[in-house]
Amino acid sequence: MKLSSLSLFLISLCSSSFSEAWSVPSSSPRTNSLALMASRKAQKFIRKQAWAAKRGFKLDGITTLGVSSSEATTGTIAVIGSGRIGGLLASGEGDTVVLGREDSIDADGSGPILIATRNDSLDGIVDKCPPNRRKDLVFMQNGYLDEFLESKGLLENTQVLLYLSVTKKGVDAIDGITAVNPEGLTAATGEHAQHFADLLASLNLKCNVVDAEAYRPAMFEKLIWISTYMLVGTAKECKSVGQAGADHKELVEQVISELLAAVSAKEGIAFADGAVERLASYTDVVTDFPCAVKEFEWRNQYFYNLGDEACPVHNGLLRECQEKGFIEFDLP
Repeated sequence: MKLSSLSLFLISLCSSSFSEAWSVPSSSPRTNSLALMASRKAQKFIRKQAWAAKRGFKLDGITTLGVSSSEATTGTIAVIGSGRIGGLLASGEGDTVVLGREDSIDADGSGPILIATRNDSLDGIVDKCPPNRRKDLVFMQNGYLDEFLESKGLLENTQVLLYLSVTKKGVDAIDGITAVNPEGLTAATGEHAQHFADLLASLNLKCNVVDAEAYRPAMFEKLIWISTYMLVGTAKECKSVGQAGADHKELVEQVISELLAAVSAKEGIAFADGAVERLASYTDVVTDFPCAVKEFEWRNQYFYNLGDEACPVHNGLLRECQEKGFIEFDLP
């Protein structure tokens, strides 16, 4: 097979990296550091080759960034935020660039823009994004985003439910694969959903691409999980969601059932049977995750606003947290 000059360059680069990586370590810290960098470069190049080969790309169709030239039209994956989730996504395969929250988004670019920041940064990010690129914004935040997205005219944008945990930056992610859902619980919908799923696949993480109709009940289930386990755990002074589920199982199930019924009544959503079991099974996967009631306006406020008639136990637990001084905001 005849290789292009670009392919020969890449092979040369890989060979050079291996040579540096396997050289005899020197007593010089600088030499050791260079060898480690070379080793990592070689390993990442190999992973890119495997990622491309799995998708049927030929060697002479691979660019210097590891993306098939036939797929170059899908554009660069921009990741806004370099925290735990942003760092994880940036380590995936493909043409990826990491942006800080204050960095500019290329108006002439293309491809998904993954927002890996907290919810309180969303307003500024959207406002700074060039209008022609706003359709490429991908929202992955926890909580109820519908009102915000509708206010920005972005309700049709790609959204992702991330059922995974990164305990600290640089460590392997814990995937949302449970005994009840071995296919994983992470889901994406919208224009860039498949692109995002491919990125996670390159990190050996699962993602289900679904349509908007299937995404909506899944979104509310995730909202119910984070609003229930965090609230019960905080009110009952639990150290983790696992402890909340184990020590206060009946209360957790009571709140989940209450919130499922409230959402069904308000939104007209029919949840698949087994929601309580699905959420409990996910809790087993992230059992050590600490409890805290935060980002109220994005999480529990949706249910609080439905009123005491619809959510009496949930709202009562919020007031209990307030009375005990466990929350840093005033209830409306």
